[in-house]
Amino acid sequence: MDYKDDKIAEAVKETMVIRPPRQLLDTFGATNIGYYMVTSPTYAEMDKNLEETVVRKGRVIASRPRVVTPYYLSRLEGFSNDARHYFESLIQQHGPNVPGIYYTYRNEPGELSIVADSMQLVVDKLNSEIERSRDPLMAIIKGKDDMWDVSLLKFIHQITSHSMRGNIAQMQSRGLLDVDSTGVPIEARVSIEGMFQRVIEGELEPRELKNELDHWGVFEDYQDRFFALFNRTRSGRV
Repeated sequence: MDYKDDKIAEAVKETMVIRPPRQLLDTFGATNIGYYMVTSPTYAEMDKNLEETVVRKGRVIASRPRVVTPYYLSRLEGFSNDARHYFESLIQQHGPNVPGIYYTYRNEPGELSIVADSMQLVVDKLNSEIERSRDPLMAIIKGKDDMWDVSLLKFIHQITSHSMRGNIAQMQSRGLLDVDSTGVPIEARVSIEGMFQRVIEGELEPRELKNELDHWGVFEDYQDRFFALFNRTRSGRV
């Protein structure tokens, strides 16, 4: 490993989820997770007697888990050639239409403060504050100051791993992991219907719906509905 890999491995090793959220990721909706990231300031390495703690407050927005296939992922933009090669290998091994769950996240960093207390005292106060608020979706994470975003990614990976089994079971119980005769998961068809409705209600741009249809390769199945809806949105008659 090079120096950067060593730093990442060190950050992952030092990261600890002190207080995980009391709830896992929602299967059928977005999950808004608040977090406190506590770290020892980098400059504390020069003064071992210094008792200061850096507290970063933020939120991670986990979008509703989606059912995707290797074929779908291979058509998304923003992936490197190496990633596309991996998708192609999945298609060769399992076929283009094997369903899987795809999670996406958005980090919204908040305020940063430096507290003149030991980390343990700070954590105790934060725990008490969360208990008073009774927020089941607040977490406390001990991370590494100069790579705190790596620590956050480890936390995201952990909560995803813990949530996945339940998410899959709930989707299976509703038949959403089944694939229709065209190779499209039932959940994707349900999602597309929801996107049509969101366009009608003005919550979604038609181009976003068009992109989704293209990614699944099903635009021809919906083109009459799409063009009718697109013409209505342009004329303002939705």
